[in-house]
Amino acid sequence: MNREVQILPDAAAIARRAAEKIIDAAAVAIKERGGFTISLAGGSTPKALYSLLATDPAFKSQMPWDKTQFFFGDERHVPPDNSDSNYRMAHESMLSKVPLKPEQVIRIKAEYENSEKAAEEYQQALRTWFQRSNQQLPRFDVLLLGMGDEGHTLSLFPGTKALHDNGRWVMSNWIGKLFTDRVTITAPVANNSALAIFMVTKADKALALKGVLEGPYEPEQLPSQLIQPKNGRLLWLVDPTAASKLAPGTAK
Repeated sequence: MNREVQILPDAAAIARRAAEKIIDAAAVAIKERGGFTISLAGGSTPKALYSLLATDPAFKSQMPWDKTQFFFGDERHVPPDNSDSNYRMAHESMLSKVPLKPEQVIRIKAEYENSEKAAEEYQQALRTWFQRSNQQLPRFDVLLLGMGDEGHTLSLFPGTKALHDNGRWVMSNWIGKLFTDRVTITAPVANNSALAIFMVTKADKALALKGVLEGPYEPEQLPSQLIQPKNGRLLWLVDPTAASKLAPGTAK
């Protein structure tokens, strides 16, 4: 597997490195196909990244906003103006601050009372945009990911049904410990990405990170292990506290 683990000084450095990787990937995609696709994540570290892309003059000027299509890897079962919404965070920190047309952002409509309807609509939106049949998966140029302290990523939580995708691209997933549904892309979609970037900070992630990177393959316990791009690259950007339990040589 084409996996690289980089330890960076702090969350700000992780955001900067991720921004550099996004700019590079966008340049390659536009040269090859004339457009760039990116799937956004929620969380504090991605928020810093989005602010950097939208407000740092160097990054903002290099980003091909007019040729970029934005998607989301997962969404909480809340309206888009809710403080817990991944879309709201991305909108406030980046999407509202850069020159985009409304159709350049495809969000998960998690305001529906029925989260299964939201999952089906988002799957159809992906199919329509990527012009794929059921058999051909969409391919994001960049997929942004975080990891929870129990090893979840996207809204793929330990022991939940969406770990078994049954051919679905997008699923409504009941998270018992949070007593809520979430909507998430499935592992096969994630694994069709050209570049998947995990951003992981804080000491409470250290054991889970060690388990994901160095432990046996048991994705029912550590769903982040599911993310292994088949024809792409996997990049882990982690801070020293999250990396504190890794064996020497795991990171480059």
